[in-house]
Amino acid sequence: MLDAQGQTIADALRRMQYGGVADVRQGKYFLLTLDDSLDATAAEAEVDRIAREVLTNPVIEEYTTRIDR
Repeated sequence: MLDAQGQTIADALRRMQYGGVADVRQGKYFLLTLDDSLDATAAEAEVDRIAREVLTNPVIEEYTTRIDR
């Protein structure tokens, strides 16, 4: 199923030069698929940065992240 909103977010992240994101699915939660160029530490840092700077409004939202390998 096409996720137009997720694709738009993924395209924007690439244009903004956030590294390592292969795909984004958006719904009640975001599912980011990372490419293999990031090690575990870099993946956690990049996902946290994306969540904090792009995907949430810290004034009214909280977030948690989880990395599944």
